[in-house]
Amino acid sequence: MPYVCRSRFRVRYAETDQMGMVYYANYFVWMEVGRSDFCRECGFSYRDLEREKQAYLSVAEANCRYLAPARYDDEILVETTLSRVKSRIIEFSYQIKTGDTVLAEGRTVHVVIGADGRPRSLPQPYRELLKSKT
Repeated sequence: MPYVCRSRFRVRYAETDQMGMVYYANYFVWMEVGRSDFCRECGFSYRDLEREKQAYLSVAEANCRYLAPARYDDEILVETTLSRVKSRIIEFSYQIKTGDTVLAEGRTVHVVIGADGRPRSLPQPYRELLKSKT
């Protein structure tokens, strides 16, 4: 069974729209919170990867399927799993919930690039840290 990273926080008022529901683009921000937490739980931060190895995880594809609305002050749980890790491609999957209600399901695909913007391999130590959670 794949490792699941769990991130918890509450919906902030600024994240809601005129109808009082969370604005759709904020779900992608929450996915980023889940990804960052996942990497930290693996033993590294995005910042370390960028500063130490000049390797960047560029988003190549992102999707989200909205199932129910979230509202101000709801407690949010983002469950992040690693779906795929290859030398140049990393894929994460997300389930965003409040209580027992699944609000959204999403996925992001990342291409590892160097400071020059060209694809490169994910440095081996980082790849091993990620694979340890699959």
